Amino acid sequence: MFNFLQRSRSHSRAGIARVTAPQKTPDPRIHVDLAHLQALEGPAETLNLLPRQPARSVLAGRHASRLRGRGLNFEELREYWPSDDVRAIDWKVTARTGEPHVRVYSEERDRPTLIVVDQRMSMFFGTRYAMKSVTAAEAATLAAFAVLNQDDRVGGIVIRDDRLYTQRPKRNRRALIRLLTEIARANGALHADAPPVTPTSLDTVLQAVANIARRDHLVLLISDFDVVGPASDRLLAGLARHNDVILVPVTDPTGEVMPRGFVSAISDGNQQATLDTGDRAIHDALGRFNRERHEAIQRWHRRYGIPLAPLSAGEETLPQLRRLLGLATPAKEATDHAG
Repeated sequence: MFNFLQRSRSHSRAGIARVTAPQKTPDPRIHVDLAHLQALEGPAETLNLLPRQPARSVLAGRHASRLRGRGLNFEELREYWPSDDVRAIDWKVTARTGEPHVRVYSEERDRPTLIVVDQRMSMFFGTRYAMKSVTAAEAATLAAFAVLNQDDRVGGIVIRDDRLYTQRPKRNRRALIRLLTEIARANGALHADAPPVTPTSLDTVLQAVANIARRDHLVLLISDFDVVGPASDRLLAGLARHNDVILVPVTDPTGEVMPRGFVSAISDGNQQATLDTGDRAIHDALGRFNRERHEAIQRWHRRYGIPLAPLSAGEETLPQLRRLLGLATPAKEATDHAG
């Protein structure tokens, strides 16, 4: 039932719900192209995904696990100097030699990041500002540019209903553009007349992530988390045990709290029908589906200590990311500077 809702055909000046086939000049609230995604490189410079986060960041809060940061490489074992941290003393070597020795480490050059972005038909829905698929594509792009700006490797997985595109983390702009090209291509392929297919399960996605991010990666999962599979909990627990995982659930205001009396023409690509949430059975079924998905996400958050960074398709993407990362809005920064 919910997958039918994604193909809503109503339209208003205040928001987007009517879905049309991609045009040469797409409305960036419905479809994004490569040029639109590349234009986000400048705004991404204001974002910070490094381990040390502002106090207001969701990644540094009381209910979030702090980011591990970059790993350490063992460099040498040498005699203790007065300026050394006593916590670095190797007590076994010290006992054996009779002289204090410390283990010296250097920080690894980077921490690889894997950005998973959902571009399935379940994401092709929006009622107020943009499609969830657009919000996810923009968030993934902003994060990717931010990671590359801090000289870390970045890769990604683009989820489509019929396949996955995977790219291992690399530290070069050409690889990033290839990833953005695939995101734009998947986003542009979403339309109301697409033939119905069995959507890719979250189990398949998480297994693909595990094959790349074996340990010490930053993994961003940007999705509506539709089609949770029987192995999703186990796979997610394993990822969180060895990596920093951040869940980025993308929702639409109407999808969160389905209003009564919402009437829309819907289609599965072959047949068309009318969805009327004034029907109590339909309204209750949709509400139950949304609650179950929300409860699953909250369970992962509590059980595995995975931070949540929720995004809404009901407003612009960049200001939301800045708030989640504890960064002031440009207007507030100007006010604080003037004060």
